[in-house]
Amino acid sequence: MGWPGMVYWIFTLVLLALIAINYHVYKVSKPFQYKDIRLVPSTQAGLVLGTAKYRKTGGVNKYFTNRLITAAALYKAGKIEYLILSGDNSHDSYNEPVMMKKELLRMGVPENAIYLDFAGFRTLDSVIRGREIFGQQSFIIISQSFHNRRALFIARKKGIQAFAFNAPDVESFALFKTRFREIFARIKMLMDIYLFNREPHFLGEKIELGREQVF
Repeated sequence: MGWPGMVYWIFTLVLLALIAINYHVYKVSKPFQYKDIRLVPSTQAGLVLGTAKYRKTGGVNKYFTNRLITAAALYKAGKIEYLILSGDNSHDSYNEPVMMKKELLRMGVPENAIYLDFAGFRTLDSVIRGREIFGQQSFIIISQSFHNRRALFIARKKGIQAFAFNAPDVESFALFKTRFREIFARIKMLMDIYLFNREPHFLGEKIELGREQVF
């Protein structure tokens, strides 16, 4: 077999592996994803997965806006009592949870219903901390569909009885770039779970939802 034949078979095997990975994630997560607010189960908390408010090229990131509109809608519909805003706070000038909180307050969600998780550096961190720090064995994950699939996969494989509600996606070009990155994010996720048994970067003191917060 010459080089062209070897390249062909390597490409074919890689493609089949990617298809198998995505199908596995889809199959595990599909029964727990919702897009009809009337059908999603009620839980004490919703977990909003963080993203930047602004795009690197300028303008507001619609992934950010759509997630928070969806989170506010779930709260106002009585599907959740509290919102855990989990995101990156890796340096002083970048704080996803605080940016999300400001937006939700503007949308009419009361401050005492909002909790901030500053150590949601990865989706895995956010999901596991929802149980380990905030004491939630079941919660609604709020993000876009492609992201929710990965978050649900993590949750279910870690024994967390999570559901997900899908926020609206964005325009096709931005969606294509994000979906492409998601392929590699899922490969890394499977390695983290099955090979390395990764845990969150930080755990720490537990936070009880419903207790009076100090702002």
